[in-house]
Amino acid sequence: MITLNRRQFLATSAAFSGLSASTGFAGTPFATLTAQQSDVQLLPGNYGKTSLWCFDGGSPGPEIRVAQGGRVQRRLVNRFSQGTSTHWHGIRIDNAMDGVSGLTQDVVQPEETFDYDFTVPDAGTYWYHAHNRSFEQVGRGLYGALIVEEAEPLDIDREEVLILDDWLIDPETAQIKDDFGAPHDLSHAGRIGNLLTTNGTFNLGLSARKNERLRLRLINAANARNFQLGLEGLDGWAVALDGMPLAAPIKVTEPMILAPAQRIDLIVDVVADVGETAHILQFGREEAFSQVTFEVVEWGSKNRRDAPLALPPNDYRMVDLSEATMLSLSMEGGAMGRMRSASLGGELKPIGEIVEAGYFWSFNGKVDGINGDPLARLDRGQNVRLKIVNDTAFPHAMHLHGIHFHEVAENGTLGPLRDTTLLERGQTREIAFVADNPGQWLLHCHMLSHAASGMMTKIVVG
Repeated sequence: MITLNRRQFLATSAAFSGLSASTGFAGTPFATLTAQQSDVQLLPGNYGKTSLWCFDGGSPGPEIRVAQGGRVQRRLVNRFSQGTSTHWHGIRIDNAMDGVSGLTQDVVQPEETFDYDFTVPDAGTYWYHAHNRSFEQVGRGLYGALIVEEAEPLDIDREEVLILDDWLIDPETAQIKDDFGAPHDLSHAGRIGNLLTTNGTFNLGLSARKNERLRLRLINAANARNFQLGLEGLDGWAVALDGMPLAAPIKVTEPMILAPAQRIDLIVDVVADVGETAHILQFGREEAFSQVTFEVVEWGSKNRRDAPLALPPNDYRMVDLSEATMLSLSMEGGAMGRMRSASLGGELKPIGEIVEAGYFWSFNGKVDGINGDPLARLDRGQNVRLKIVNDTAFPHAMHLHGIHFHEVAENGTLGPLRDTTLLERGQTREIAFVADNPGQWLLHCHMLSHAASGMMTKIVVG
């Protein structure tokens, strides 16, 4: 097991740095979800507590668990000194409940509340997080898991929800570095932390039994870090991506990349012997280390189960590529980019004025796409094929609100449903979807510093 003292933490820091509101509080049938500042033991115990921004006093916030087709009702209470809102990531939600300040709702001001009330049509692993100044509020810990359970239980012994994150910590004070919006983060790879945690714990350790079958729900809540994960002492299958079940389980035989906001559901059998330790590994630049440990304390069963079956599919309309409207989105800018000018407020401005205004990236030559014309206006039920070109020197995790999409392979076949797709530098990818959810839907990079500095647009579905 990895341990961490102050000197090792400093070394680790260097190694990793290379990712309708209402006032008052009247009675309500809704459970409250309070956004507040709390002191949390984020680092090992020889350090002091770290001041985080939390839901209900912890980070991650309380796990919300509901049956498929059930209803989520939460009253957001803002105890911060700045406005906030809550986005329910990956849920095919009513647009008014999507939680995007300035697009689907007004910001919830300090000491105000907002009631979120929606049904969840799809079983799977989702999450909720702040969506006003999200590059800071999520970076300070304002998120939690939203789990939608299948109608029938799976053949597993137990499940673990594992939220992965990194934090940029000042090792002298044990506090989060207060440099959100730093130009380097905005224009380069984003805000990359120097402390990795799972469920708010460094070097999370769990117990397990030999031949025990687990469902692992992995969520990447980091601002910018792509987690590259592997299994040791665990034999596993991927069964869902971004909440949506795969047509058939896929055996895990190589590292899995989990970009910011993405999720992956694994079914794993514990194959390490009693007295040994199994791991979820994180692959760094030079070596792998343990993200989560599973100490095998006893036998669970003398025999292993057969390979798992596919999860029951969610009810989703399949896109028809032969009828699809073609759209395109070009990403430009950033350090080492070729952007020399872009449109701001409807006027073409040179790069110097763009940077002075706090923007470093553009979508189709625009840096303020959320405030101007949408990328597209679509009829409800329209089939869409969107070509995304990453003409920058950095990776980007593109997230579409309210609608899941397929990644389209080079041979024209449709990949699994997702809500967030990772494009490496210089990469081109096509996605396809049915615009079956009416409203204004945000499309943005989930490297949150990138979104704050130009990488946002919207799609309007009538």
